[in-house]
Amino acid sequence: MKLPDTSWSWYDSRNAMTLEDCKVKCSSNCSCTAYANTDIRDGGKGCLLWFGDLFDMREYASFGQDVYIRMGFAKKEFKGREKVGMVVGSVISITVVLVAVFACYRKKIMKRYHGESLIKGVGEEDMDMDMDMDLPILDIKTIYIATDDFSYINFLGRGGFGPVYKGRLEDGQEIAVKRLCENSGQGVVEFKNEVKLIAKLQHRNLVRLLGCCIQGEERMLIYEYMPNKSLDFFIFDERRRRELDWGKRSNIIYGIARGLLYLHQDSRLRIIHRDLKAGNVLLDNDMNPKISDFGLAKSFGGDQSESSTNRVVEFIMLCLAITTCSGYMPPEYAIDGHFSVKSDVFSFGVLVLEVITGKTNRGFQHADHDLNLLGHVWKLWVEDRAIEVPEEDLLEETCAVSEILRCIHVALLCVQQKPEDRPTMASVVLMFGSDGSLPDPKQPGFFTNRNVPDVSSSLSRSINQVSITMIQGR
Repeated sequence: MKLPDTSWSWYDSRNAMTLEDCKVKCSSNCSCTAYANTDIRDGGKGCLLWFGDLFDMREYASFGQDVYIRMGFAKKEFKGREKVGMVVGSVISITVVLVAVFACYRKKIMKRYHGESLIKGVGEEDMDMDMDMDLPILDIKTIYIATDDFSYINFLGRGGFGPVYKGRLEDGQEIAVKRLCENSGQGVVEFKNEVKLIAKLQHRNLVRLLGCCIQGEERMLIYEYMPNKSLDFFIFDERRRRELDWGKRSNIIYGIARGLLYLHQDSRLRIIHRDLKAGNVLLDNDMNPKISDFGLAKSFGGDQSESSTNRVVEFIMLCLAITTCSGYMPPEYAIDGHFSVKSDVFSFGVLVLEVITGKTNRGFQHADHDLNLLGHVWKLWVEDRAIEVPEEDLLEETCAVSEILRCIHVALLCVQQKPEDRPTMASVVLMFGSDGSLPDPKQPGFFTNRNVPDVSSSLSRSINQVSITMIQGR
């Protein structure tokens, strides 16, 4: 059998892989459609993979090469003339079918390959890619080369969207590639949001989207690479967070605040992020923060600052799994599906306290009580012991004590139970930049005992059953 056209293929340049290695590599890649040896001598060696549709396959009577074609999850193999005959009856029949199908779609597919991209399965009428993005579209071969075929060595992590890989373009620029998982239903929605929203955003405290790759079933976002990973990598590790003195931590806090203010007030599309957490704040070479991951973000109009979801149950199942487990979701968001700019303010307040203490909200433990981090800080605040909140290492910087205490005060204002009591991000930025008096904070939302039911059980009963410890403010 003649090998298919290799315009959209990858090969083992070292010619060292066995056929079994090639099969494993193809099976582990959701875009791989077929594989074969590059050298059929001495039992075969090397690996050649195809991505997308297969063109120009022919049957030869007396010579040719075995091609192994993936058929969905069955992974059926077509091995030359005999194996194809076993599976479909005859090589001629399958060739006729393939030619007919490919002829119908070849023109459409080739347009997609040359940049007139159609987003299969996403809903091209909603995306308006060519008119609305102003974003470079990279071809898939460039991405495969940049990431060394998505090598495990380049694997950076995994989120709700899918895996993230490090890559390097031909000009030497380092990139981060977010790759949509084929079986991720929510990922398609996240992809639409992220492309439509962040493509229009430009701010020094937001991660920069460099381009995207949309080809066949593949959907990928290409971002600037952040060498210092994410904030949680540092702040929740006892050894690494020692690298963050108060100067660096305050710069991170103020940078996040400026980024949120831009989203809420100053950007062309006013945006509620809805998933602000330490893992979604990336750090550049100079430890400057950049807010990332806009998969759950929502835009709102000029006179609109709040909204709600009509699918509350679906919304809670999605967002509690992502956010509440880390303790960043405000009460009105989790209970009623109601979100506003004040939802982001709440998450910001939690994040500030985590940066100051080096502890997670829900993962916090204390020998004297069962409160989470919000409850612990509030308890110390009403007992006039706020000086005990920060890490001891930070208090050694005596000139920073008053600044740290002011940040704790602002954070408690941000996590108040009622959204209307919380400040806007514009007010937060002003509070950080001035020495004026601040209002007394009221009781935080969701400062709980640690015997709270887990997410799955609370969903089956009612999220309103979460126990809340009541402590009177001073």
